[in-house]
Amino acid sequence: MNGPEDIRDPSYLVDPWCVREPELRFDRLAQSESVFALSNGHIGMRGNLDEGEPHGLPGTYLNSFYEQRPLPHAEIAYGNPESSQTVINVTNGKLIRLLVDDEPFDVRYGALHRHERVLDLRAGTLTREVEWTSPAGQKVRVTSTRLVSLTQRAVAAVCYEVEALDAPARIVAQSELVANEDLPGAGTDDPRQSAVLASPLVGEEHVASGTKQVLVHRTRHSGLRLAAAMDHEVHGPDPISVESESVPDVARMTVATRLEPGQKLRIVKYLAYGWSSRRSRPALHDQVIGALAAARQTGWDGLLEEQRRFLDDFWHGADVEVDGDAEVQQAVRFGLFHILQAGARAERRMIPAKGLTGPGYDGHTFWDSETFVLPVLTYTHPSAAADALAWRHMTLPLARERAKQLGLAGATFPWRTIRGQECSGYWPAGTAAFHINADIADAVVRYVDATEDSEFEREVGLEMMVETARLWRVLGHHDVEGVFRIDGVTGPDEYSAVMDNNVYTNLMARRNLQEAANMAMRHPDLAERMGVTAEEAASWRDAAAAMLVPYDDRLGVHPQSEGFTNHALWDFSGMKPDDYPLLLNFPYFDLYRKQVVKQADLVLALHLCGEAFTPEQKARDFDYYEALTVRDSSLSAQTQAVIAAEVGLLELAHDYLGETALLDLYDLNRNTRDGLHIASMAGAWNGLVAGFGGMRAGGGRLTFAPRLPGGISRLAFRMRYRGSLIKVTVTGESAVYELLDGPALQLHHHGEVVSLAGEPAELPIPKIDAPKPPHQPAGRAPAPRRVDPRHRSR
Repeated sequence: MNGPEDIRDPSYLVDPWCVREPELRFDRLAQSESVFALSNGHIGMRGNLDEGEPHGLPGTYLNSFYEQRPLPHAEIAYGNPESSQTVINVTNGKLIRLLVDDEPFDVRYGALHRHERVLDLRAGTLTREVEWTSPAGQKVRVTSTRLVSLTQRAVAAVCYEVEALDAPARIVAQSELVANEDLPGAGTDDPRQSAVLASPLVGEEHVASGTKQVLVHRTRHSGLRLAAAMDHEVHGPDPISVESESVPDVARMTVATRLEPGQKLRIVKYLAYGWSSRRSRPALHDQVIGALAAARQTGWDGLLEEQRRFLDDFWHGADVEVDGDAEVQQAVRFGLFHILQAGARAERRMIPAKGLTGPGYDGHTFWDSETFVLPVLTYTHPSAAADALAWRHMTLPLARERAKQLGLAGATFPWRTIRGQECSGYWPAGTAAFHINADIADAVVRYVDATEDSEFEREVGLEMMVETARLWRVLGHHDVEGVFRIDGVTGPDEYSAVMDNNVYTNLMARRNLQEAANMAMRHPDLAERMGVTAEEAASWRDAAAAMLVPYDDRLGVHPQSEGFTNHALWDFSGMKPDDYPLLLNFPYFDLYRKQVVKQADLVLALHLCGEAFTPEQKARDFDYYEALTVRDSSLSAQTQAVIAAEVGLLELAHDYLGETALLDLYDLNRNTRDGLHIASMAGAWNGLVAGFGGMRAGGGRLTFAPRLPGGISRLAFRMRYRGSLIKVTVTGESAVYELLDGPALQLHHHGEVVSLAGEPAELPIPKIDAPKPPHQPAGRAPAPRRVDPRHRSR
């Protein structure tokens, strides 16, 4: 994280509906490749230049397609996983190389007159326009438009045009599929980066015929099989020659023609990808050939039209409007777009922490997905949330095995994984962070509450709720006084490990136990088949009712974990900017025994388990933990924004909102090159809707407590709840609630019941007195949200 000055050095123009890069910046090439990544949840393509070079980090990914690698440990310990999984760069189909009178088109040579890229958030396309003069003096215009289809899951496409400008030109275009590309090394010792695996793919088939080419590979160790195919439409002045060739790692179609000034060569490239751990080589070959046939039948214009219709429908139910802060307006739509891309067509696959935008964190999914990303999808595109949870359900057998290995009942879901096996070799932050089980259960409860999807509850939700409840019942115990304790766990704050009775974990486990018992009661036939007895369900309720929630009477705050407020305070007086993140500069043993917080932990409990705290407790707790929280995790700022807004610190909430919303657009942590922070992108929505909108939902009750900071004059957002689509519009004085579609709905506005059926309802916003602003650790206050006139919307 960097100082306030860094937030004012954007690479992109501020625009409400697109991300526009007006010039090519070589020093930020890798960042732009992440920002301009296109995905549909199945295929992910980084925003590399069409010609492939220069690049920061090449990348094409398929959801859950990985290679296995050893996970060495300095010392052998029971329960440590022996291998890990790493997402790999699969066959690159983005490549279209160009030669102009024998000179390769390379923006590093010759004269680059114009270079603009635009990510269109409504069209779902990445467009590039270039004017370039070769070293030999030949000037051309190159235009490309790229999409990854949100309607045809296996398909991506590129429309590539070359125009001669000043003089006739001999043009050669080479469209390629390339496997086992050379990748740059990790470059640092930062554990958040990915492992780099050399040549992970073994060729099984290569076919080239006319405009169509296919490559089939398998991974060396994980045994997964991949097929990639391309087909083309070629338009230009006669004569045009087309040649095709292939070898195990490269398939190429070469097009040659001569252009007079003003003439164009146009190539539409259709791509198809498929993978499987079980299907044969011929079956995958045929699958991608079939996907190509469907794409060609749809045509380029048809793919564009389908993409626009899909996104029009999404924005109709998900758009957020922000007046007064143009940067946040752009960022929240940018975030929603990438969240949709991460999950739209994942179809029972995971949502990785980086989506499919880069190899950061080895492509693993964490608790980020259920806690931060799925709430956004649940209220905007619920089918994607259901798919992500269905994937967790598919991995339940592995979670049961892991629990058995650890000597526990029920299921222990992995801290980090691709296919369901635990991939974390550091047990204090991995295995001991059992809260992920309650996070998954909470996402199930939230989805069922928001959708009333009883079929999902019976087929997916109930079994996960039962098995996670069984875990908590044996992980915790009743002490001699009958209090239920959960000892020796790690909460969300990874700077405090293996602590007793982490408040967040205990409160989330309490909800898990209660809701599992309720769900079993709603479906007694299924619960009986799972072996749930009345006695077992009663034991869950007893544990929940007796759950320990530590409280420090001396300080009048909740300790993050039992005894936490007795630890020595971290000394921030001599800290320098380069000392952050602390995990790269200080030993964990020192972090673990001090009062210093990596990311919101107790404060996250204030948000997700708000019913467990009084308003006065929330204010005191928030104030106390502000002075300890260093935000070395990108997950933190959004939660601090939400609770700052709830306790009346609206300007501070706005500051935190800016940090989470602009993290990747302004590369605040200097690691966007490895992929976007999908959970932080969700933070823009959470900060606006849950923060300034005050939205909370649960038990069939939808509530709002909206208030705006001085820098935002109007906030409007749309969300789905129980079959209804509503729009909430907030100004400084009032809030308007509209029912746009679906059945009548009852909601609550600052405690007042509102029934939405026909006409919109407008209600005043009660005034509050802002409390005294808290202090953050030295040098860790968020950058103030002051919008520079130079970067206003264009």
